Amino acid sequence: MLAFLANAALYVVPFLVLITVIVTIHELGHFLVARACGVAVERFSVGFGKTIFALRDKWGVEWRVAWLPLGGYVRFAGDDNVASVPDQQDLSALKTNIALREGVGAERRYFYFKPLWQRALVVFAGPAANFLLAIALFSILFGTMGEPVASLKVTDVVANSAAAAAGVRPGDVVTAIAGQNVATFDDLVAVVQDRPGLRTTLEVRRAGQLLELPVTVGTSSEESPAGGTVKIGLLGIESMPVHVSYSPVQAVARGAEMTWSVVAKTGYYVSRMVEGKADWPFSGFLGTAHVTGAITKQAVADSNSEHVSLALILLVRYTFLAALLSTSIGLVNLLPIPVLDGGHLLFYAYEAVARRPLPASAQAAGYRVGLALLIGLMLFTTWHDLQRMQVFHFFGALFS
Repeated sequence: MLAFLANAALYVVPFLVLITVIVTIHELGHFLVARACGVAVERFSVGFGKTIFALRDKWGVEWRVAWLPLGGYVRFAGDDNVASVPDQQDLSALKTNIALREGVGAERRYFYFKPLWQRALVVFAGPAANFLLAIALFSILFGTMGEPVASLKVTDVVANSAAAAAGVRPGDVVTAIAGQNVATFDDLVAVVQDRPGLRTTLEVRRAGQLLELPVTVGTSSEESPAGGTVKIGLLGIESMPVHVSYSPVQAVARGAEMTWSVVAKTGYYVSRMVEGKADWPFSGFLGTAHVTGAITKQAVADSNSEHVSLALILLVRYTFLAALLSTSIGLVNLLPIPVLDGGHLLFYAYEAVARRPLPASAQAAGYRVGLALLIGLMLFTTWHDLQRMQVFHFFGALFS
């Protein structure tokens, strides 16, 4: 029993901490921009459910911590419409009620009566905060620890590999692959790993001349931190790494570049999935919890073998994972689904064109469809997580 509880804590506790911090930063983005625009805020909550403790500041905002650590939320004054975008009739009624309760002109403090561009800015601030958090975390890692960077000059070619079959030679300098210029060896690896089994073009510089070499990327199956195995592309070339240090400005630039790389890679995976050429690439709560547990276990093993502080290893690896998760959460929230920030922005786009809010009935219908779609995606992702972790295989073996 104690072993089970310890193992559960290994997976669950780091996951809950990471998710709570990332979602709280997301909500803090909404909150800060809302306050800058003069929007009345009723509550900022870290966690959901029953309140553990709460306090109210001089602006009337209730700051609370709740018992369920799965993120948090910010609640604007009068925010009782499910889609957070009332129609013209709702706005008129709300304005009248506010005037009777607080006086004429008080409605200007409420989110719904702010100019459209301010409302859109407040909504976009949540995902933007996630991207800024990712850039900050990546920048801290690059600024404090630097980065091992391998040269694009080929020092060796693995026998019988994709590179060998394409005619790559030691001394070649890789300049591009699949039509994408690469600045570092890591850039090359990232492109190759995303293209297992695909035929593409490798551009190299040899003796001062640019050559285009047709290459079919090799395929390898590796264990995924989210459970199960995943296919990755292999080229079969080796290069000599060097350690690169960054100034604060360079670290921020590298952090922004890394964040954009995650966004671009996600877009590529989605396009491949839509084409039916790639498996479902995303992990849900279970898969992410499995990743945090795997990181913790590997950190313990590495600290024992390398005699490095376990706390330092965990801090570095959790910081990197938090940056990845923050970018993913920012992207997901920009999806044009009514229950997400992207859905609200979609409503605002309609309002900008039509010069009036979408009818409440249409908003409610969109909310129900969006909620059903979001729940469906969560269920499918959870099912896929269970498949990758071979849970169904385990239970099937019990009864076979």
